[in-house]
Amino acid sequence: MNAPYIPDDLPLPNLDYGRLIGPVGQARDALATYNALLSRLENPALMLSPLMTQEAVLSSRIEGTQATLEDVLDFDAGQVFTGEPGNDIQEITNYRTAMTQAFAHLQEMPISLWMIRQMHQTLLNSARGQNKSPGKFRDQQNWIGPPGSYKFEDATYVPPDPTQLMGHLENWETYLAFEDREPLVQSAIIHAQFEIIHPFLDGNGRMGRLLIPLYLYQRQLLAYPAFYMSAYLGRNRSQYYERLRAITAAGQWSEWCEFFLMGVAQQAWRNQITLHKVEDLRAKTVEVVSSLTHSLSAPKLVQALFAQPVFVARDFVVRTNLNKRTAANHLHQLKEAGILTVDRKAAGTKPKRLAFTKLIKIVVGSDDEPPIAHQVHA
Repeated sequence: MNAPYIPDDLPLPNLDYGRLIGPVGQARDALATYNALLSRLENPALMLSPLMTQEAVLSSRIEGTQATLEDVLDFDAGQVFTGEPGNDIQEITNYRTAMTQAFAHLQEMPISLWMIRQMHQTLLNSARGQNKSPGKFRDQQNWIGPPGSYKFEDATYVPPDPTQLMGHLENWETYLAFEDREPLVQSAIIHAQFEIIHPFLDGNGRMGRLLIPLYLYQRQLLAYPAFYMSAYLGRNRSQYYERLRAITAAGQWSEWCEFFLMGVAQQAWRNQITLHKVEDLRAKTVEVVSSLTHSLSAPKLVQALFAQPVFVARDFVVRTNLNKRTAANHLHQLKEAGILTVDRKAAGTKPKRLAFTKLIKIVVGSDDEPPIAHQVHA
């Protein structure tokens, strides 16, 4: 019979740091180079907004959603989604909101169980899982099984007993504040232990992935919490789950940390490439827009495009604080120059929708992955 798992206490006493010397060095070098680029951004929250949205898409897709970045950008521009697509969009927008709220909290306090409950409540707000105690740690046993299975006997993993849950969470929270030997290794342990504890009835995977950039920012390894691992974990989804299972089945913490560190290195290099492309596009676009419009507002126009790359004219007016006639003239110039394309023609009461497609193509890149199927039961 499957018994609830009893997690290891943290910090881990017997981690093989000798095995991790190489992976730690590679991950640290790659992350430091990425962070140097990140530190130079004048307005990272605005410039990286589409990248955060793509992370929300990919993290939610690991849990089975089908929505794309383009769907979310269309939603931001006013398109209405209903049914299953609407549920997917709600989950993704909740993810973005939870990240933004957590970043604001981190300006005043470190990551805590209280903060995590607040994030979880936002994550499940008006979305699938809204009936599974948003913002509350579980008080019943849950279990994870193969797709299509509803029998407890088929469980591949049974998280800790709910009566023991708070003890494990308090140990985990104490470890968050503890400065272990290597912060990147500690980040790997924090993520895995959260997934092992599985403290909520739903949303544990997304919460665990949200915590990665927040913790790296808290440890001052990032100038801004914009380092997203879902693309790597999605590309290596089978190994991701296998490495987590190997911890609970055989205590293979060092192997998990090695896998995680490889992901940090790979994703940091990918992020550098993306960030270079984004910054290069911004500089070139400012130059072209300045030449086209002969306006001192050119940087502000470009900021509006990066903040919301799919939009209708009224949104552009609000973001740039221009009058309607001036905004319409600039939009015509940008469309004629090929900077903007028509994403949807005007029809009836629906206004024309425009898109900054060059930015969208950069953000989507090669990280768009198919969903991962799994079954979680309470």
